[in-house]
Amino acid sequence: MAASVGLPIAIISLAKLLLLGCVMAVPLLAKNLPKNGASLAKTWTLPAVALALLAFALSLLWTVAPQEEALGSLIKYGKLVIIIAMMALIRERREAMYALGAFALSQLLVVASSWLLFADLPVPWATSRTTLSHFTVFSGYLDQGIMSAVFAAVCWHLRGLVPGRYGPQVAVAVAVAALANVFFVLAGRTGQVVGVALLSLAIMWQLPKKYRIAVAVLPFLLGLVLFVSSPTMRERLTLLKTEVQSYSPKQETDTSSGVRLTFWRTAVQLIAQRPLAGAGIGSWSTEYNRIERQKNPGHKNIDPNGNPHQEYLYWGVQLGVPGLLLFAALLLSVLRDTMKMETPYARAAQSALLSLAICCLFNASLYDGLIGDFFCVLIGLLLALGLSKPADPPPLERAT
Repeated sequence: MAASVGLPIAIISLAKLLLLGCVMAVPLLAKNLPKNGASLAKTWTLPAVALALLAFALSLLWTVAPQEEALGSLIKYGKLVIIIAMMALIRERREAMYALGAFALSQLLVVASSWLLFADLPVPWATSRTTLSHFTVFSGYLDQGIMSAVFAAVCWHLRGLVPGRYGPQVAVAVAVAALANVFFVLAGRTGQVVGVALLSLAIMWQLPKKYRIAVAVLPFLLGLVLFVSSPTMRERLTLLKTEVQSYSPKQETDTSSGVRLTFWRTAVQLIAQRPLAGAGIGSWSTEYNRIERQKNPGHKNIDPNGNPHQEYLYWGVQLGVPGLLLFAALLLSVLRDTMKMETPYARAAQSALLSLAICCLFNASLYDGLIGDFFCVLIGLLLALGLSKPADPPPLERAT
């Protein structure tokens, strides 16, 4: 499962099926249940995930969405179970390290392949529709940019775990290559924002405590440097400024920023209409079409599997204001569990969590496939890594 994220969606789907089989089989067949793994009963993440899924399931009782769309959305949010499954199945820190190594090799393949494409070298395994135009490998530039930025942070914070005399230096070199790929090769603006945020956070953690207030200005300084030095980032930020300036709520706009602003404005309106319980799971398309049809009877329905490109507002549309609070509680629960970890593990997990929080400002990252699976797998893996204990020594070693 750890190796699958970042690869084609078909492989991720197969890995999830196998993971589900393990979840059902291990309690029945395993002779020794995990002893050194993460204690789920002592985590805040387990009840937070369970409460979120329960709320979505209960909203089936009042959802305005067709039953098929509502059930489809519930299945998509079911990927949250991956977080718990990773923590439950990993029995000790050594197993978590094996899984982390598989994750790292898979992500390294993506980063290296993107650089090969940028160098105009053949990459026969690249299957993305934007392989030639945006140097992506298996996914779009939005998802790949985010994943590569997070991968860079994981490499940096856990560099001490890489074996070999030059292991840490290799990890740092991979982190630099991944971040450079995000800033200078890929076109995803969300990935670039995540990269700036994670780089600022890493610098802050390296500074003495009295200088850490500098984190307030670091993102702006880094953004300015990258704007000047990276043509790709300069082009994307200039396009963002143009799209926002040209946006008008009185007329339709098909730009990326314009669509998001229209969706966000409508989402706020829908939350205001149903603040206590929302319109139920999977209700976004139905409710958006209703609102737009009131303005324009000739409105063409949007994709029934669509979303408002903002996870916070999406939870609000489906579950009302309690949904917004529930999503915040889920993020804070994971953060609370990371506080129990040793520093390197905690910083890696907190970096992944911050990335998710940022991505959810611009996309429905948990709802979406691939990127949602990526975050659930990585957060579950890092929680398992940080909350697990080292393997017990052999009996002879203990006696000695």
